[in-house]
Amino acid sequence: MGKGTFRSRLAILAGVALIVLLGTTTVANGQLPKLRAVPDPVAGGRIVDSKGREVILRGVNVNSLGHYWQGTSKPPVLPLERKDPARIARMGWNLVRLIVSWSRVQPEPGTINYRYLKRVRTWVDRFEAQGVYTIIDFHQDAWGPTLAARPGEPCVAPAQPAFGWDGAPGWATFDDGLPRCFTSNREVNPAVRAAWRNFFVDKPASDGTGIQTHYVRMLGSVARMFARDTAVAGIDIMNEPNAFGPIENQSMSDFYGRALKKIRQGEKKGKGFTHLVLFEPSVLWSLTGSGAPAPFDFDKGVVYSPHLYGGSIGSTGPPSRDSFLNARDEASLFGGAPVLTGEWGGDPMRATGIGTGYFANHQDLQDEFGFGAALWTWKQSCGDPHAATNDPEVAPPLPPWSVYRMDCSGASNRVLGTFGKLVKDLRRGYVRRAAGALDSMSFDPATSTLMASGRGKAGPMEIYLPGEIRKLKLKGLDRPRSKRVGPGTIVWLTPKKPDWAFVAKSD
Repeated sequence: MGKGTFRSRLAILAGVALIVLLGTTTVANGQLPKLRAVPDPVAGGRIVDSKGREVILRGVNVNSLGHYWQGTSKPPVLPLERKDPARIARMGWNLVRLIVSWSRVQPEPGTINYRYLKRVRTWVDRFEAQGVYTIIDFHQDAWGPTLAARPGEPCVAPAQPAFGWDGAPGWATFDDGLPRCFTSNREVNPAVRAAWRNFFVDKPASDGTGIQTHYVRMLGSVARMFARDTAVAGIDIMNEPNAFGPIENQSMSDFYGRALKKIRQGEKKGKGFTHLVLFEPSVLWSLTGSGAPAPFDFDKGVVYSPHLYGGSIGSTGPPSRDSFLNARDEASLFGGAPVLTGEWGGDPMRATGIGTGYFANHQDLQDEFGFGAALWTWKQSCGDPHAATNDPEVAPPLPPWSVYRMDCSGASNRVLGTFGKLVKDLRRGYVRRAAGALDSMSFDPATSTLMASGRGKAGPMEIYLPGEIRKLKLKGLDRPRSKRVGPGTIVWLTPKKPDWAFVAKSD
């Protein structure tokens, strides 16, 4: 956050009375306040709510509403259960990045599937009832589900027949007859590359309108539908776009400019407000940890959203601090937009439960830089393309990159429960809403201690602790109220002075 460390503020806390909470007060969730971006090219942008409180969004990706290629007898996604929003809230999370597929929203050129969008709205409302915001993420991987290799597709070794993935509908898929084969990376499949090139040049669909034009109009329709919904934190324009080289990078940014304009028009037509609009660099960023999009006509409501997989994809090293630095620096090119990583994660076996594993260290960096974050992912079906293999004798690679363990043996597609150590690493204290601007925040999992400091008197301040709260040291804050959420506790604090700090310990 660039405004000093918490350690320098500990002296301020000397002599402050110790407050021990012996009971809890139930506080009902109301309508979630709307969010907006506050750009800052020097110190880094923030996300704030309607009261001016800095909001830290932490949560998980949910792919249950996505349209994925099905390459086995097992379904590619697991359905959302009515209890899932409460389960996510019990993790202490206040954000879901909800995967939505273009192929479902627009099954035919110019046709909007409002039945599907009403299903999206139903889950937005269910998450809101648990105090959880939703980012509507227009997801794609390797273009779409219809680009799986054709039956008997000839591929020259070492290339293999490609799997289908998710994203674009078949009517918007133009592969120029190129091979649907891949070697080490699904994105360099010749057919995938052709589909992207045709998207960037806005190749006409069967109705004569360009496929990119259809896409941005679809975004406008969705923005109009959710224009007044405060539980929708924002819209992610497109997940991990495939843009290689400076020409395609510029084409991607030109597309972002069109998409943002159409989203704003949709919000206006829906008589709503300006939501956050998340934009991402090319899919290459996940591998390299750098590479900003070319400049485009952005506004003050944008959020930069690279996927911080450094140390995870293709590596067993620690989380990449350089990728956090690069994300912050690249966001400054867009007026100092806030940063929220729409994806991060790794093999659940890299969790330790004692604060020294990949997941705990990654979240330490999230705290240090003040970034929002959504873990990949909540649940992964055994039929997910990520688990696909060209060798029918080889079982799907396990464990999945998800909170839940799966039994994929034989015909089974059974959820076995959560990865216990992973959950322990992920359930940690943080400031959900600061009383103004947050200067510093850190959590020690070994002692379950959260420390934070900041400036401002917007209230109430809201923090999450992973257990039952035992001790608080407060400066400039008063009148603690609390609510148990599963094993954790949400605590509200009333600001009394413009400079505040606290130390909170739970069991």
